[in-house]
Parts: sequence; structure tokens; C-alpha cells
Amino acid sequence: MSKKNTVTTSNPATGKELAVYTLLTEKQIEKKLNKAQKTWLKYKKTSFESRAKRLYNVASLLENYKETYAKLMVNEMGKTITEAIGEVEKCAWVCRYYAENAEQFLAKEIIETEAEKSYVTFQPIGAVLAIMPWNYPLWQVFRFAAPALMAGNVALLKHASNVLGCGDAIEKIFLDAGFPKGAFTHLKVSSKNIEKILDNPIVKAATLTGSEAAGSAVASSAGKNIKKTVLELGGSDAYLILEDADIQEAAEICTNGRLMNAGQSCIGAKRFIVLEEVYDKFLKAFKKKMKAAKIGDPTDKNTKYGCMARKDLRKELHEQVKKSVRMGAKIEIGGEIPKGKGAFYPATILTNLKPGMPAYDEELFGPVASVIKAKNEKEAIKIANSSKFGLGGAVITADKKRGERIAAEELEAGCCFVNSFVKSDPRLPFGGIKTSGYGRELSHYGIKEFVNIKTVYVA
Repeated sequence: MSKKNTVTTSNPATGKELAVYTLLTEKQIEKKLNKAQKTWLKYKKTSFESRAKRLYNVASLLENYKETYAKLMVNEMGKTITEAIGEVEKCAWVCRYYAENAEQFLAKEIIETEAEKSYVTFQPIGAVLAIMPWNYPLWQVFRFAAPALMAGNVALLKHASNVLGCGDAIEKIFLDAGFPKGAFTHLKVSSKNIEKILDNPIVKAATLTGSEAAGSAVASSAGKNIKKTVLELGGSDAYLILEDADIQEAAEICTNGRLMNAGQSCIGAKRFIVLEEVYDKFLKAFKKKMKAAKIGDPTDKNTKYGCMARKDLRKELHEQVKKSVRMGAKIEIGGEIPKGKGAFYPATILTNLKPGMPAYDEELFGPVASVIKAKNEKEAIKIANSSKFGLGGAVITADKKRGERIAAEELEAGCCFVNSFVKSDPRLPFGGIKTSGYGRELSHYGIKEFVNIKTVYVA
């Protein structure tokens, strides 16, 4: 909730006010950008060893105070404490991964030509702006910041307005770890400031994780200034359950994939395309698993999934469900807003879905599953690829070679898994195609997105 130049954060599980933050003025923004540029001019000359030492310190701080940072996420956006602790640990992992591997990833590449010497070198470009969402308040930031800082860039963060406490905490972690002031800067600004920030010549590139509309706006602003962007946008991941799948295992994978982070994940399992031979059997098992998942207090370690991040987001999700039902969809379980405080929404399964319905075409950002029947493998693949999104996808089958063929050759997505729900891993590139965005994060591909890939030729 915003008033004039302040933002008030609140706990979505209780409605309790957490803090009031004052947004930066234009002069303050300019001052912070100038500081970032001044820092970069020195920081870019530091050694990989020096950067890595600081990043190892970041990893240690995250691990030593993981419960503190986890509770902050629980309070600001309703993530369960178990998932929040896991997120902090994953952030420490990505920091160590780049501390250990960045120098190798960005090592000079000798290219044999007729020249006496020719090679490719990778150099930092400057300040990179990250516009990050609330659903993974630490992970989304660290998976950008770790490679950016190891490459010799400096990082600017515009975080979501409901997790500003997380943004401040991240900035402090980098400072406490020994990074110079200005190497990582949390810009407490509103969305209306982003275009002007991108217009500033100090900012050399931008990365955004968020909605299609936000991605389009940022890409447009950056493009006007001829600045590179990496976009990770929405997703409506399709999970293909083939006729030879272990149904109980499939139900378990699909439930975990749909309910992680209360369904608020770009790579969450969303569309479940089931071959007709096992449709009834899968639906029965899936309903049982989804019903049994405990919803409740995010601070309780026995809670499977907590509340949604905001009540307005719950309302949007519920409208998608209601509209789909009016168009002929059937609610198998859930589908009703519970009474009481908090932005809770029950695990919901919709069937009898057709093109044109929100639950068939749109991203459902919450604990709602769309189950679709397919006649055969060919039709299942066609349905999966009919989506405008292309972030992730999965195949569940007893025949791993068959599953691998479908994942590698047939599904139109950036990340395809066999017999597992889709997840990110520092060692593997992450990103999508179609309206799910472009560019890649993580692995050696991610660190090379924001560097000058320079050719050097000595005749």
C-alpha cells in the first residue's frame, strides 16, 4: 500500500503492518547512481580472487543467519518457513558456485587465426539494473547479483514494493561481506522511476523477472536506449503424464510442483496434460494428494503451503477460476475463498477445460491446477505447445528414453524435466522462450549475459 512517497508493508497471513519505507527522490536516485559508477571504476579492476573472497563471505552470512532471513520472507510475502530456509541455503549455494567458477567461465579464449595472436576476452560493462519480484525475494536477487559482481559489474536492485525489507537486508549482507559501498545498491523506488533510471547512461543493462507487461515496458525503455536486457517472465508449465507413468509418483511430483511457494512460481507446474488411458486414475490420486496438503500458518514447519502474497493477487486468481467455471470448467476441489484473516486460497483442481478459458490459456499464479485430457502423446505435445508461454515443462513416464526425446525434441520451453518437477539450479542455464522471455541466468551462460565479449587481434 502506497501513500505519496512512502510504502507500507504488511504480513499477508495476518494483515499486520510491518514497516513504512520512504521512497527515494530523483536527486537521491541520481546520487546513488553516481556512487555506483564511481565504485565500478575501481571495482572492475579488482581480481577474481578478491571478488570471490567477498562472495564466500556473503555465503557464510546467509548460512549463519538463515533463520533470520527466512523469517523476513515469511513475514513479508507469506512463504512457509521450511521453503524460506531452503531459499536462503540456495542463495548461499549460488554465491559459492560463482565464487568457485567465475574466473574459469570468463577466462581468455584463444582462437587460432592467421594473426600472430587472436583471442576473446570478457570484460565488465558497468551498472546493471535488476527489477525483481516478490515471490522469491532473496533467490531472484542473488542469482543475478552473484554472477554480475563476480564479472566485475555493480548491481542496482529495484525490488517489489511488498518485500522492501528483504531488499535492505540483501544490501546490508553485501556491505557486511566486504563489498564496497555502491557495489550493490537497493533503490527504493516506484515503477514510474524505472524508465528514467534506464535513460541514465550510468546504467548499462537491465534484467527483469516479472509479468509480460512489465517485461515489455522495460525492454521498450532499454531498447530505446540501446541497452541489453534479460527477461524472465510468466510461465504456464505443462506436465505430460503418459500412459505408462507411475500414477502415485506422478501425483506426488505434480502436487509438489503445483503447491511450491503456494503456487506462486513462474516455473510452477500449472497445466497437467494426462493421456486418457490413465486420466481417471491420475485425477483421483492427484485430488487425494492436493486435499491432504496442509494449508495454514507459514511459520509452522508442518505447513505444506501458506497464504498468497497479497489479497489483490488472490482476488485476481479467484476471478480467473470463476470465469473459467462460467465458461464450463468444473471444480474438482477447492475454488472458494476461505473466511478469516490472511490471503489464503485452497488447493484447487479444475477439469473440463477448453481453449479460451483463463484456466486453459492464462498463467494461474496461485495453488490452482488445470487438468486436461489428451487422446495420445501427439495431442498431449500439441496442447503443451499451444501455450504462448515457454518457460518450463515436464514429462512423467516409465520410459526414460521416451521422456527424454519428448523433453529434448518436442516441448517448446527453456527448461524441460523428466520425472521431476521443474526447478532452477546454479549449474544449469535458466530462462524461457516465446512470451516467457529471453536470455539466460545461471551457469556459465548467465555470467556472460552482461559482459563485453571482446575480440583482440594482434597482426
